[in-house]
Amino acid sequence: MNEIEQRIAELNKLLHEYGYAYYVEDKPLVEDSVYDQLLHELIALEEANPQFIYVDSPTQRVGGAVLEGFQKVTHQTAMLSLSNAFNEADLRDFDRKIAQAVGSNYSYVCELKIDGLAISLRYENGVFVQGATRGDGSVGEDITANLKTVKAIPLRLKKPVTIEVRGEAYMPKKSFEQLNASRIENGEELFANPRNAAAGSLRQLDSKITASRNLSTFIYAIGGDGESYGMAGHWEMLKYLENLGFPSNKEREYCETIDDVLAFIQKWTEARPNLAYEIDGIVIKVNAYAQQDELGFTAKSPRWAIAYKFPAEEVVTKLIDIELTVGRTGVITPTAILTPVLVAGTTVSRASLHNEDLIREKDIRLGDTVIVRKAGDIIPQIVGVIVEQRPEDAVSYQMPTHCPACDEEVVRIETDVALRCVNPLCPAQIAEGVKHFVSRNAMNIDGLGEKVVEQLLRENYIQDVSGLYDLTIEQLVNLDRMGQKSATNLVDAVAKSKDNSLERLLFGLGIRHVGEKAAKILAEHFETMDALMLATVDQLKDIHEIGDKMAESVVAYFANEQIQELINRLKDRGINMTYKGKKVVVEVGTNPFAGKTIVLTGKLQQLTRNEAKAKIEQLGGIVAGSVSKKTDLVIVGEDAGSKLEKAQSLGIEIWDELRLIDQLL
Repeated sequence: MNEIEQRIAELNKLLHEYGYAYYVEDKPLVEDSVYDQLLHELIALEEANPQFIYVDSPTQRVGGAVLEGFQKVTHQTAMLSLSNAFNEADLRDFDRKIAQAVGSNYSYVCELKIDGLAISLRYENGVFVQGATRGDGSVGEDITANLKTVKAIPLRLKKPVTIEVRGEAYMPKKSFEQLNASRIENGEELFANPRNAAAGSLRQLDSKITASRNLSTFIYAIGGDGESYGMAGHWEMLKYLENLGFPSNKEREYCETIDDVLAFIQKWTEARPNLAYEIDGIVIKVNAYAQQDELGFTAKSPRWAIAYKFPAEEVVTKLIDIELTVGRTGVITPTAILTPVLVAGTTVSRASLHNEDLIREKDIRLGDTVIVRKAGDIIPQIVGVIVEQRPEDAVSYQMPTHCPACDEEVVRIETDVALRCVNPLCPAQIAEGVKHFVSRNAMNIDGLGEKVVEQLLRENYIQDVSGLYDLTIEQLVNLDRMGQKSATNLVDAVAKSKDNSLERLLFGLGIRHVGEKAAKILAEHFETMDALMLATVDQLKDIHEIGDKMAESVVAYFANEQIQELINRLKDRGINMTYKGKKVVVEVGTNPFAGKTIVLTGKLQQLTRNEAKAKIEQLGGIVAGSVSKKTDLVIVGEDAGSKLEKAQSLGIEIWDELRLIDQLL
């Protein structure tokens, strides 16, 4: 190593140490002027000797070339959202369910819920190689270049590990104030709150703009199986992350009881304004990984964690009107039109009224002065009326007897709180159905936004979703803001969607009670649309996770002659009607996993939990999160706990890891 290369290496090491002390530990080792002097020396040396630039050099934080767009990133493990609690009763109910599932010996970790943007960071041999947004939980956007500018994110870890971590990028209050002050000077629109500012900063195509925004981050989890790294629980994992050089929030607490959790919440409800960053609640997690595994997940969130949301800000405004909308299932939803008012950082002029019962219960009338807040700091809602300020001529609101879109008589189905238009040719339902059909999690037709769909229906280019597959470039170029290139891209995107797997089509059709997860289960089980259309209620109910309501809804949907005709039109246009996912077909007795429900517990030595799960599923097994009478086999690693005990008590077959590996080979 020559003198220049050696000096560059020394400067990299020093600047990483100084940066970590300043941005992560908040304990500067040198004056700012010293850091700046060393950084400028490194920049000069690298410019003269670019062959010696390290991929994780501190000079890479200033931002680089402007990107054309963001690439998609599929997360190795899904980034799930958390279910919410809004009061003490919700939290005690959560605690009761935990106790019922795992017994009396459990504890919690409480952390501040940072009001920012969820991110995922991937390191190989200790070097930062990729960063992504949460996106829809399964697929995010690659924002590596922008995240490199966030000085709290280490470009090289203290140990050469390969790891994926999750955290929250945020804009400190001081940075937010400075950003809006500069926007005032430049005559630019202000950001509503630090969360929006952080999200907008990380989605800049020019990373130099991101670098100028002074963002920061806290890392709070490992993507995947924490036990694979030798840790027993979340509290230990947070310390492990700190030892690697990640910034974690020190304002956390290990809680033995739900009363300890409530005390922590009370403390930060009062101290929240004193923080240097915004928080919107407290995250509560069961600490032990073994108990997390036992509790498992719902389709959208873990059962072992919950987010307590701080009480929403309430403001007063006037109710001007009530607007009615018709959804894709025919439900007629009233929406309050309000005198615009600022609520929790954003201007609100509309609020959901949900249904007729809510309007009657709260006695909401046109012209009323109402109290508005955001549910979960997101969705505006009316929580009450100030009756003393009610106009003398105000009368109770009456929901319509006929659909506002098609004028057909509306019905209120027994046990259903909503009014519903049951006309299958209702234009509003068709419009909403098409919008759902083309959405990302359904047929994923890029370029077919709400405005385009509305134009296609208005111009009578389509009458239902099958018409999308007859569209031509010549038709599309007649639409507003639709040029030749956009029209070509849209026709190509529509054609590409024909090859989607069956579950996307099922979800896109909008069958009542059938969400993404249920669509996948149905597609995997029946494999073809024809087989599903012939299924009986009893056959559907025999499938794990398909209940009575869903089974009856599916059978009723496909019994409708208009739906049968629609399916035939889609078939005629070449839309795939089969499941394309991996479904291993094996002869009975050829492997010990096919069709069996298997539970993994304890720490595996030669495989990670995710690797073992993937291999078992490839051979037709079903990996479950908890032991029950339906479990066929339990694989145990080191320190297996309650799952092993339950398996023994139920007489379930038990293997160690060596036998698992032997059978996998």
